[in-house]
Amino acid sequence: MIFRLLVLILLGSATARAEIPLADRRSGYEFMGRETRAMQDDDATNPAVLWLLDGEAAWNRKAGAEGKACADCHGIEKMKGGATRYPLFDFSVKKLINMDQRINFCRVEQQKAPALQLEGRELLALSAFLGRQSRGLPIDIQVNEKTKPVLDAGRAAFRRRIGQLNLSCAQCHDDHWGRSLAGVTIPQAHPTGYPLYRLEWQGVGSLQRRIRNCMTGIRAEPYAFGAQEHVDLELYLMWRARGMTFEAPAVRP
Repeated sequence: MIFRLLVLILLGSATARAEIPLADRRSGYEFMGRETRAMQDDDATNPAVLWLLDGEAAWNRKAGAEGKACADCHGIEKMKGGATRYPLFDFSVKKLINMDQRINFCRVEQQKAPALQLEGRELLALSAFLGRQSRGLPIDIQVNEKTKPVLDAGRAAFRRRIGQLNLSCAQCHDDHWGRSLAGVTIPQAHPTGYPLYRLEWQGVGSLQRRIRNCMTGIRAEPYAFGAQEHVDLELYLMWRARGMTFEAPAVRP
């Protein structure tokens, strides 16, 4: 069965599916086992709680030459819904940025502190803490004249065959979702829960880390953390998930 599915994916299909209709979209949560879903649902057993606690501490910690904390400028209640709108076009930097880039921009410009390491513990903790404020809300990606070209670039990247296996994201996540590959159900690639705790990682990771894992799996050179190609894909993936429930920090196998 696994070999047959790999052959189908590698060869592609003349009747390949288009984008998943809005009514047929399903979160990765729905493809998980009962035990893993229960782990995500209970804040006491969700292993990302350790990152949430670190994120709350970082939110209230004064940093940089300005001696300011995030909380000094932003009431945490005002952050509700914020994570559902990223990536977005930021006029202060004149480009599309994701949540991690927004956090680092504030650190450098407002706190006069060094930028946090991409995929580092503190940045992931802050992103998870901010994401938690929006849990249960619908993803709200807006497309305008600034973001439309980036959305189109992300869509093209999702459909482009790359790597030694000559595969695209769409071949797995649009054409063969719901099937089993190496004992794992192929999800639809809706990023409803990032940053999330992945059992395979034994830690919290970003959507960019997951994209890099996929690229490595098809023998392609992964983009560097923070690369614009990542942000393009993030925008498209979040747009595909528009209206779906935001779950961060989720748990996945």
